[in-house]
Amino acid sequence: MGSKKFTSQEYPQHPFLLPSEVLFKRLQTNDETGLSPHKAQEAQGAYGPNKLEGEDGVKWYSVLLKQVSNAMILVLVLAMALSYGVTDYIEGGVITAVIILNVAIGFYQEFQAEKKMDSLRALSSPSAAVLRDGHIVTVPSAEVVPGDIVHVKTGDTIPADLRLVEAMNLECDEKILTGEAVPVSKDLKVDFSNNNELETGVGDRLNMAYSSSTVTKGRGTGIVVFTGMYTEIGRIAASMQGKDRKPNRSLSRRKGGPMQPAKGVALRVWDGIGQFLGLTVGTPLQRKLSKLAYVLFGCALLLAIIVFGVNKFNVTNEVAIYAISTGIAIIPESLVAVLTITMVVGMTQMRKRRVVIRQLSALEALGGVTNICSDKTGTLTLGQMITRKAWLPGVGMYSVNNAEEAADPTKGTVSLGPAPDSTSGSEGKEKKPFDRDAPAVSWEVASKKTAIVEKQDDDTSSSSEPANVPEVTAELQEFLRSMALCNLATVRHDKQKNEWQAIGDPTEIALQVFAHRFQLGKKTLQEQHGWTQLAEYPFDSSIKRMSVIYQKRQTDSVHILCKGAVERIIDLCSTVGTGANQRQVTDKVKAEVLDQMNRLAQQGLRVMAIAQRRHTTYDGQTQIPRNAIEKDLTLLGLAGLYDPPRLETRDAVRECATAGIKVHMLTGDHPSTAEAIAKEVGIIPTNPSTLPVSVASSLVKAASEFDAMTEDEIDALPTLPLVIARCAPSTKTRMIAALHRRRAFCAMTGDGVNDAPSLQAADVGIAMGLAGSDVAKGASDIVLTDDNFASIVNAIEEGRRMFDNIQKFILHLLTSNIAEVILLIVGLGFQDSVGFSVFPLSPLQILWINMLTSSFPAFGLGKEKASSDIMRRPPQKSKHGVFTLQVIADMIVYGTIMGACTLLTFVIIVYGPSGGRGDLGHDCNRSYSASCTVVFRARAAVFAELTWLILVSAWEFKNLRRSLFSLDPGPTTDETRQQTRFPFLNDLYENHFLFYAVVIGALSVFPAVYIPGLNTQVFKHTGISWEWSLAVGSVVIFIAGVEAWKACKRRFGWFAVEDDEGGFGSSERKLGLRQGFLSFSRAVSLRKSESEVEKDVVLATKEKV
Repeated sequence: MGSKKFTSQEYPQHPFLLPSEVLFKRLQTNDETGLSPHKAQEAQGAYGPNKLEGEDGVKWYSVLLKQVSNAMILVLVLAMALSYGVTDYIEGGVITAVIILNVAIGFYQEFQAEKKMDSLRALSSPSAAVLRDGHIVTVPSAEVVPGDIVHVKTGDTIPADLRLVEAMNLECDEKILTGEAVPVSKDLKVDFSNNNELETGVGDRLNMAYSSSTVTKGRGTGIVVFTGMYTEIGRIAASMQGKDRKPNRSLSRRKGGPMQPAKGVALRVWDGIGQFLGLTVGTPLQRKLSKLAYVLFGCALLLAIIVFGVNKFNVTNEVAIYAISTGIAIIPESLVAVLTITMVVGMTQMRKRRVVIRQLSALEALGGVTNICSDKTGTLTLGQMITRKAWLPGVGMYSVNNAEEAADPTKGTVSLGPAPDSTSGSEGKEKKPFDRDAPAVSWEVASKKTAIVEKQDDDTSSSSEPANVPEVTAELQEFLRSMALCNLATVRHDKQKNEWQAIGDPTEIALQVFAHRFQLGKKTLQEQHGWTQLAEYPFDSSIKRMSVIYQKRQTDSVHILCKGAVERIIDLCSTVGTGANQRQVTDKVKAEVLDQMNRLAQQGLRVMAIAQRRHTTYDGQTQIPRNAIEKDLTLLGLAGLYDPPRLETRDAVRECATAGIKVHMLTGDHPSTAEAIAKEVGIIPTNPSTLPVSVASSLVKAASEFDAMTEDEIDALPTLPLVIARCAPSTKTRMIAALHRRRAFCAMTGDGVNDAPSLQAADVGIAMGLAGSDVAKGASDIVLTDDNFASIVNAIEEGRRMFDNIQKFILHLLTSNIAEVILLIVGLGFQDSVGFSVFPLSPLQILWINMLTSSFPAFGLGKEKASSDIMRRPPQKSKHGVFTLQVIADMIVYGTIMGACTLLTFVIIVYGPSGGRGDLGHDCNRSYSASCTVVFRARAAVFAELTWLILVSAWEFKNLRRSLFSLDPGPTTDETRQQTRFPFLNDLYENHFLFYAVVIGALSVFPAVYIPGLNTQVFKHTGISWEWSLAVGSVVIFIAGVEAWKACKRRFGWFAVEDDEGGFGSSERKLGLRQGFLSFSRAVSLRKSESEVEKDVVLATKEKV
């Protein structure tokens, strides 16, 4: 089993029968540091990638079939058949070569593109959190190797077969292996010493977790023992064949009745035809363009019928050749190839900007986003929390100052001061450089003596021992014990690297680090103080708390430890404080606790409540209901965690505002915390009193209030909430529905299992690549590799750029087709002495123009950079797609101007006094003779002119509204424009590919016109002289016409972009809700120097004045 070139994955006994120590030794790993990167790389080479056979991505033959079934190719095949049918072997041979070349180039480009897309999709495929060199890193499942230590949690997909070494309430859905719908509860205490592999089924091996199964509950850690085809799912895959089908495709009478076989065959044939023609596969835009291609194919047949009709259906060879010309003229042969390449280039650019596209349709949707619903922690903020405050009832307020490293408990100082008595009291003796009690509103410039805290000595900062801290009282000890044990994070000091390492959720790391400051971390309590975990009730987003049960060895002392949202914990408490400070919970005491919570939250701190209860003896086996455990608790204190906003968040919010995009914060934090951070990053105004009362009251809402409102009440709000606190997964879904009722096009972020419904309901689902579960990633359209809100804005900008560029090259390609059709249809009136129509352009001239002249500039337009105003205009309306009224009107106007210019040139040469005076020769559609000199010269001039017009139009279409001579007058171009007398040349040369495509295409006209044999025998034209002036003059006329049309659009406001109803339009501006411009605050990094802080203070003061 498996590939022979890789090392076999075998053990003396099946791993579920072996002790974990034996496996660690055999695979040369351990549970503290895991494999080193070097060993992991060696194992990858020895064991191969962790994937099943047959997962090789795109198949070459499917791509080739797609190329052959293209409507554009079908038109060329018909043209080839007609050419051979009329014995024009030169033309037939050239078209044959063109078909082969087009299929070969298209196949190569799309095959490479599909491989690139497969590699990008792999970045967002199920991933694994593995322990490498002491650090938890996220790697694609395919890179997991035997010996890796893997951490799994609720929502994760098991990446390989694991021998579990730790399991806490771990349950896995293994129905893919066993067929059982009930999740399997894992238990490491089961003794398999008297069993063997054959007697114990897969579902009974409770110390194993299997590849492709899903964690439905709890968490666990395991060592990888089997990967790829050696896993249980791999063994099944080796014996499975067949493929999934759509509903109602079965041929069984038992499933659908007596008519099911006929119905199934019909639907399968329909699916096959749709897939062959590209009408049922691909993105919406790709399907739309495939339909367009077949519409044009129908138009080509209609034009052929028109040609036949004009000639009274006397289909001679000459008439057939003319029909071939018109059919070829209307088809943009390179459209699909250019679109595919442009999309793949866009995906690659997205990857560079830390965004992975899972669905190509998301590329089309991003440009139309009007609202972004974002989480706070780790997305708008850094996700590096530090416990700044800790309030203990009756004891006071502990404060941590000058702490810069989130994982290092030795950095910073801890002080104890009195807790404030009222909302207006002082929090301590020391005042900070800026007032956090009024976040994002006021700043105080203080002297250096009070603004800057002295740094610790270098000797202290490099130590692994915590700095001096206040005395550990009994109250503090119980608080720290609950904080450390009701916690899944791990904090350790790596002596070799002399650095602190932390593994886990940022919130829990912050709490664990605070406990380590007093040398009461989880490991110390377990190993030195004898505390053993008996049970765990994991964090639940619907109730916002977590609990564990611990027992101290050699005693009957069992403690229930709990942490979570203050409002949820206080309702479960009967007492507050311990020892002499313990009081019964009354309305007054509860109000005091909530007052302290609000004070911390108003400083932008995330507030967690820590509680405990002594319990009777617990055997560790009985499953006690959660509501029976989490009751009659004692509140030990509150912890205030600070997570600074990312420095780039505020600018990103401002950029969203200028782009007509409204930002909503949906967070699980307390309303005051969420409001403080929202003010700091500019989502809501710092002084809501300046707004109408109805608007101000709807800006920030708790989820409980929002969920209690009916749909009519939500729709009646002047604006939807910009901040929803204590948000549950169901709240996100309701928010999306409310946005859709306002015709908004929304993006939603999510990371948990429960976020999957809202990610699927959103127009663009955005999963977190670092903190997100595999379930969330599977439900999303795009994945952020850095969990950064600014990356969402980057993705929207890239989506808008791609949308604009697709419009540009579609306009470029179809404009030339309209011009060619106009030229050839009117050209039906040019009849020679025997009554046959003489075409102004030969079929091979049209092929040359469509495939070589047009395709490279079109691809260049697809690579255009974003215009300077791309994020200063409202989102495009998604219902219109790329074929907006402006694009359709431009296509008709420019195509008509282009067609009229070329037609006029042909008429002047053939009928003008310096030309042939109406002599159209004899049989000039098939071969060259002396009588065809004028016609051949006219064709050469029209060919050169049309080529140049198409190339120049590519430059004109760099911007659909601005003049060619002022394409992108952005704010940063003045300096570069002063360096040349012709500033617009900088704009043309900026896109190097497009520039050289136009220049080389223009020069290629000369060999095509003058090379003997090639000109008269293939292209059906000959060398010209004075006719060049007509071509050059037509280029000037065309540019003038295009500039005049653009000037009219600007002058009269035709097709001007209007605000979407769901966007940040004039109604929101009237309300004064210009996000990103709402306060004078600055997001201050914890690592900012003294000078940086002072600069920000001065800048903020100047702006405020």
